Amino acid sequence: MINIGIQGVTVSDVKGYGRQKGHTELYRGAEYQVDLLPKIKIEVAVTEELLEQAIDAIIDSASNDKIGDGKIFVTSLEEVIRIRTGERGKNAI
Repeated sequence: MINIGIQGVTVSDVKGYGRQKGHTELYRGAEYQVDLLPKIKIEVAVTEELLEQAIDAIIDSASNDKIGDGKIFVTSLEEVIRIRTGERGKNAI
């Protein structure tokens, strides 16, 4: 993502439920259903000018053409403020 001018990204380990539907595991002889599967959440804040390039970069790096590739949600940021400097808007991204 640095190639297209993205300065930062947040990656979190999360759990989720979707079309994969979980799976059954065996523990001490007892079966149980695991509904929440481990996933990775990527958060990136970009300017509108970099939006399509960022989407393409995420798709190129995350896609393996199988269930579980994930989704991209695009939302508007009403305001961005860098706490340390007080910068706002595009300058804070």
